[in-house]
Parts: sequence; C-alpha cells; structure tokens
Amino acid sequence: MEQGEEEMVRPFPSAQSPQATRQRPVNARISRIRIDWEQQYRRAVIISDAVATAFVVAGIGGFFGVRDAADWHEKWGILAFGTELLVLGALAVTRAWAPAVLGQGAEEFRRLGRSLFTAAVVLALGGIALTSHNIKLWIFVAIPAITLVTMTERYLLRVWLHRRRNEGRCLRPVLAAGSPATVRDLIARTRKYPHLGWKVEAVCTPYALGPGGDRLDGVPVVGRLTDVANHVHRDGYRVVAITPDPYWSPDRLQRLAWNLENGEAEMVVAPVLMEVAGPRLHVDAVLGIPMLRVSMPAFTGGPRAVKAVVDRLGAAVLLVLFAPLMLFVGLLVMADSHGGPFYRQHRTGKDGRQFTLVKFRTMAVGSDRARAELAELNEGAGLLFKLRHDPRVTRVGGVLRRYSIDELPQLFNVLAGSMSLVGPRPPLPEESAAYNPDIRRRLLVKPGLTGLWQISGRSDLPWDEAVRLDLRYVEDWSLALDAVILWKTLRAVLRGQGAY
Repeated sequence: MEQGEEEMVRPFPSAQSPQATRQRPVNARISRIRIDWEQQYRRAVIISDAVATAFVVAGIGGFFGVRDAADWHEKWGILAFGTELLVLGALAVTRAWAPAVLGQGAEEFRRLGRSLFTAAVVLALGGIALTSHNIKLWIFVAIPAITLVTMTERYLLRVWLHRRRNEGRCLRPVLAAGSPATVRDLIARTRKYPHLGWKVEAVCTPYALGPGGDRLDGVPVVGRLTDVANHVHRDGYRVVAITPDPYWSPDRLQRLAWNLENGEAEMVVAPVLMEVAGPRLHVDAVLGIPMLRVSMPAFTGGPRAVKAVVDRLGAAVLLVLFAPLMLFVGLLVMADSHGGPFYRQHRTGKDGRQFTLVKFRTMAVGSDRARAELAELNEGAGLLFKLRHDPRVTRVGGVLRRYSIDELPQLFNVLAGSMSLVGPRPPLPEESAAYNPDIRRRLLVKPGLTGLWQISGRSDLPWDEAVRLDLRYVEDWSLALDAVILWKTLRAVLRGQGAY
C-alpha cells in the first residue's frame, strides 16, 4: 500500500472477518455450477455447427446425386469430407467458438462469416490445385447453404439463451470494483439488459459506505479495492468489472491482472474517455504502453459501397414481395377515410439535405394543421412529437402504425438512394434545425427504414437514449451490425413495442 492510501479509505471488514463471510454472495461450489452452463452452451454450439454442416453436405449429395461410382471418390472422398473439415477448422482457427463472443453482440456472426469465407477461399485454392471439375458446387452452393443454416441455428440458440437470461438464469457472476457512482451505473445497466449475461453479485469500493451501507443498490459490498483479487479467488466470480475510480492507476491494474492469472475470471476495464465499440476499437502497444486506438468512422470505401448495393437490391426485392400487400393496404386506407393512400413529408437526410419521405397515410387529411392544438398533450421525448392515443389517427392507421406497415413505401426512398435499409431515424426539418453539433452527427449517414432505435423500443425510448443509439450506429457501423439489426427488426415489428 502506497503512502497516503490509508487516508483515502475508511475501515472495512477484513476478508477473514465473520461479517465479510456473511456477505459472500456465492461460494466456490455454487460459482462452479453457474459457470458450467458456459461450457454446455459452447458444446451445444459446436455440435450444432457440426451437425448443420454435415446436414448441408449430405443434402447436396442427395439433391444433386452421384452419377456413378467413379464420381464417389472425387465428390465425397475429397470434396464433401474436405468441405466439412475446412468449415469446422476455420471456425476453430477464427475463434468463432470463443465463450466471450457466444450469445451476444454482432461479433459472433462476424467471426462466423469470416470463418466461412476463409473456408471458401481455401476450398477454391484446393480445387485449383486438384483440378477438380466439381469444386464450383461446393464453393457456390455448399458454403452459402452452410452459412445460412449455421447462422439460423446460432440465432435460435441465442434466442433460447436470452430467454433463460431474462428468467435470471445463465448469467455470469460479476464482481464490480470502482467508485460507488460508476458501479451503481453498471448495476443498473446489467439489470436493464439481462440478455447480455452479466449479474453484479458483489461490489468492492474504495471506502465503506457508512451505517447501513454494506449494500449498493441491493448488491453486497464485500470489501475495498485492495481486496478484489482475494474475493475473486475465494468466491469464483466469472467477470471482474473495473469501473472508473482514482484508485485505479496503471500499476494497480497491472498487479490486479497478474493476481488474476491462472484463474477463470475475466477482467474487464471500462473505458472512461469515450463510448466507442465495435470494429473501430483496437488495442496496440506503443513504446511498450498498451493504448486504445480508435480509428476514424468510415463513411466511404468498400464496405459502404457494399451497403449501397445491398440497399438498392434489398429494396427492389422487398418491393416485389410486398407489392400485393401494399396494393391491399392502399385500398384499405382509401376506403377507411377520405384522401389518397400515401402521405408525403419533408425529412432531413444525409449531410442535411432534405428529401420527400413516402409512407401510407395513417391520419385524416389535414391533420398537420391540428398539431399546434395538441402541443400541450405531447408525450414524445426531446424534440419528438408523439401521442399514444392520437385522435388524428384513423382506424386502419392505428393497425398500420402498430406493425410498421405504414413505413413500407419508404422502400421507394431506399431504392431512390435518399434512405438506407438501416440507419438513424429520419428527422423532420424543424427537428434537425434544433440539433446541437453533437446530435448533428446523426446526419453523417443516410437515415434508415429501421435501426437501433426501432429494435430498442422506438417511441418509448427517452430522447437521450435514442440519440445515443443513433450516434453509436454512426460511429460503430459495420455490415455485421446491419445484418443483426435487420434480423431483429422482424421481432420488434411483430411485438409492436413503442409503435404509436
């Protein structure tokens, strides 16, 4: 303990005292039981990936058939068996089975896609070396089919895991160590989002909290920051979450990391300078000093070009698929109230340029003029104007809004290039005019038909949270994140949460 440290802390029960023993949230045996689910889930993912790959390989053989015995060796002896080995090997090499990425975030699917792409490249090079005539079948049919099946299987497993986590099971026991304010924020976040898999079961703070202060938001305070390693080794926590506090100097963090070696606890340090995640965040060693390197947001380049192509093709395909539904909805809108089926409104797009947004009309004609009379009843957050029971909404319009069917015509905006399938919410001109410089960063990309705001609660979100989600999307965008948002949008639409 360095000089002066005693003055910054107040007495706290020692790790060996009876009081500290009573405060233990878990013991080693219980913690071991709780950790077992991680290995079971990982085992289930590996087995499911292997079965899915074998199923696709066998299905291709059954569908395309083997013409004669001479084809058996080339098609199955090498290509079929080799394809499965390549896929499973690539999954292992790219650490697509790492427990840290299973069950949460876009990284799991990003690694899965990277491993399958690697397998396809190796398979292509192998086919060239072997001068195989059947290699195209396995590259352009087998690998895409394996990708579709494995991603579906991974998603179903994730749904099952998240359901159990929402029930309070399959959670990693966490010891949080930091200032009371930052620890309290971490506790609130883990309770709000249990599907992320963390449960703060104990807290270490730099000082005792005073009379009756042996609990922080219901979580036992088991010791000071100097006691973290002892509690982890004794009670078997799975995660040690380090939150900001002046006590945490680089030397102390390094010593704590050394003390946690050879254990199963994962040490996680919360960054305090900025909220950045995803592919922009890297850890580099500069002159022997570990540094967080934050790359600039990419608003141009190859991935953005791919996004533009996917937007146009996706919008065209969806318009064809939904054409009968859109025709039927248009007739319902006109039959329910006087006026045309569509409503056009000016919105602010990329770089502040205005465009005309198209959607199905859900209100009576002329409702815009009645907005001023309803201003006092506004239930929207921040700059938004929203009413849960807006008297201007028609009967058909209420159903369309609940299931976001009124937004289908925005596919024309995506096709025209003024919107994207995924992006921030398109604001009204008067909203964007009131943006401060920070919020205006939402306008660096095209607005989206869906986005993080839609899958996270839509109109039910507080204004600050909606802004944070949009800025997070702008800063940390990736193709994998778009894929996850599109996948989750269907569930959000069916639930209708926050849609009014």
